[in-house]
Amino acid sequence: MNNAIVIIIVTGIAFILFAFTYSPSPDYESSAYGNSISSAAISVRQQPRQSKASEKTPFFFDEYIISPLADFEISARVLSRKTYWMGRESDLSPVDFALGWGRMSELGVLETISISQSNRWYYWQTPQYPIPRHEIESNSANMHMIPANDDIKDKLADVDEGDNVMIKGQLVRVDAKDGWHWVSSLSRHDAGDKACELVYVTDIVQL
Repeated sequence: MNNAIVIIIVTGIAFILFAFTYSPSPDYESSAYGNSISSAAISVRQQPRQSKASEKTPFFFDEYIISPLADFEISARVLSRKTYWMGRESDLSPVDFALGWGRMSELGVLETISISQSNRWYYWQTPQYPIPRHEIESNSANMHMIPANDDIKDKLADVDEGDNVMIKGQLVRVDAKDGWHWVSSLSRHDAGDKACELVYVTDIVQL
């Protein structure tokens, strides 16, 4: 057996051993929770995360001025979604998501609750409370989505009712030159008028 044949055989054996022992690194997606955490590991049972705005400088957005109020991250189930074309608000926010987290993301709870949206509001009804009322109100909310760019706008359009999503961005105030303004809630424990979050969305991932 000449040297060339020996080299070929040894190389082949080494390749086979490598193929059976090599374990590729898992694929990770960049997310609001760090570059080494996959989106599947983010639980919709977590509470939304709100913190001091990392960038407070107001900026122009078309003919409006947006002022960041707080950094915001949420993983939640989409209980309902509503697209809007009419009204000044639609210049900024083409879609509202009614989102549920904690036990308001569980199908066993949601099957007894009727959910709807209209006129930038989110409504719910239930013949009997599967969880305490205060928990329904503090673990769900109607959120107005302002896409930061066309790519985010397309991703928002791809989200359906029942999807689990991770959203990252900022809670904001919007002002116009004529005095019109739109301001986000900064609490998950309010209800009624002015209780909706106004979210400037910089990242969204379907879980």
